[in-house]
Amino acid sequence: MLRIITQQADVRAELQRICDRTHDEQVHHKEATVREVLQAVKRQGDKAVLHYTAEFDHQTLNPGELRVSGSELDTAYQQVSKDLLEAIRLASRLIEAFHRQRVPKSWVHFGDDDVVLGKRYTPVDRAGLYIPGGRAAYPSTVLMNAIPARVANVPRVVIVTPPGAHKAINPAVLVAAQEAGVQEIYRVGGAQAIAALAYGTETIPKVNVITGPGNIYVTLAKKLVYGTVGIDSLAGPSEVLIIADETANPVHVAADLLAQAEHDPMAAAILLTTDTSLAKNVQVAVERQLIDHPRRIDTEKAIAHYGLIVVVESLEAAAQFSNEFAPEHLELEVEDPWALIQHIRHAGAIFLGHSTPEAVGDYLAGPNHTLPTSGAAHYASALGVETFLKHSSIIQYSETALQKVAGAIDVLATAEGLPSHADSVRRRVQEDE
Repeated sequence: MLRIITQQADVRAELQRICDRTHDEQVHHKEATVREVLQAVKRQGDKAVLHYTAEFDHQTLNPGELRVSGSELDTAYQQVSKDLLEAIRLASRLIEAFHRQRVPKSWVHFGDDDVVLGKRYTPVDRAGLYIPGGRAAYPSTVLMNAIPARVANVPRVVIVTPPGAHKAINPAVLVAAQEAGVQEIYRVGGAQAIAALAYGTETIPKVNVITGPGNIYVTLAKKLVYGTVGIDSLAGPSEVLIIADETANPVHVAADLLAQAEHDPMAAAILLTTDTSLAKNVQVAVERQLIDHPRRIDTEKAIAHYGLIVVVESLEAAAQFSNEFAPEHLELEVEDPWALIQHIRHAGAIFLGHSTPEAVGDYLAGPNHTLPTSGAAHYASALGVETFLKHSSIIQYSETALQKVAGAIDVLATAEGLPSHADSVRRRVQEDE
C-alpha cells in the first residue's frame, strides 16, 4: 500500500530516508563485495570477469564469448520487428538533434599586447557505456549514452551489458547499438563490468569515461573507480517526484508512479499534492494498476519501501520539499507548470503539464534520460555531449604582456614561498631588458 502522510513534521524525515536508500547498512555490506570484485578484476583480468559472471549472472562463458560476434549483430536485425526498428531510428534522430545543439565550441580571444586566451575542447580517447539488463532490456539507454559519445567524436566507444538466458543479448539492444554507431559490445554486467572498463582486461579495453545507469552494485562500482576513470554521475536506483494539484488525473499520476517503481525494488515514487482527494484516489489507482502488473513483485517492493504520498499546504511548499530532495525526474502535473517551475532549483529532468509523462523523456523527446539520483541533482546534471569532452585552457603572452604583469606575479609567488615561480618570470624579463 502506498502510504499517505499529512503531518508536515514527518515529511522531511521520510524524504531523507528515501534519498539515503543507497547508504544504509545493507549497502555498506554490498560495497565490501564490490571492492572485492574490483580488486579481483584488476589483478586477474578476464579470469575474474568470467568467474563473477558465472557467480552473479549464472552464465558460464569462455574468453572468446565475451565480445558479441559480428554474426550476432547481423542476426539481431532479423529478430526485431519493423515497428521497433522504426521507433529506434526515430528516437535516434530526435536524440541526436537535441545533443548536436549542445556541443561546446572551442574559442580563442586575442587581447591587448598580443595576449591570447582560449579554451579547446577535445573528446576522450575511449568511452565505456554500461547498459543495464537482467530484469529488462534497455535499447533506449543505448541510444541515450552512445549518441552523445558519437556526437562528441569519441574515437572508440564500447558497450558492456549483462548476458541473458543462454548467454544472449537482447536483439533490440544490439540493433540500437549499431544504429548509434557502436559495434564493440561485451556480454558482461555488474561490478565486474565496471572494473573491466576501469582497469582493462585481456579482452575488454580500459576506457577514460564510464557512463550509464545500473543497479546498486554498478552504482557503487562507479563510485569506487572514479578517479581512475571519469564517470557521468551516480545514476540509480531510479526515482520520480510528482507535484500535482486538483487538476491532475489520479489514474495518470498512479501510472507515472508505477512507471518508476517497476524499474527496481529500490526505485522511489513520490507524490506531493495539495489535494487530499487526489491523494486518496491515486492510492486506490495504484493498487488497481498493480493487480495484473507483469512486474508486480519488484514494483510492490519499491512502492512499499520507497513509495510515498504527501499532502502539502501549497504548491510552493511542494517545490521546497522537491528542492531538498532534488529528484532525478520531476513531473509538474499542475494547472500552471510554468509558474511553478520558477520555484524549482534542483532536478535532473523536469516534465511540465498533464500531457508530458516521464516516459516521453525516457524514450525519444531528445534530452538525456541518464540523470543524477539520490540527491545528486543538487550538483550534477544529465549525461550529455560534454560528458565525453574535456577542455584545455589556451594561454599565450607576448614579451610586452609578460613585462607588464611580471611584478604582480613576483609579489604573489614570493607571498606563497615559491621562489622559482617568481624566478621563471624574472629571468625572462631581465633578458628582454
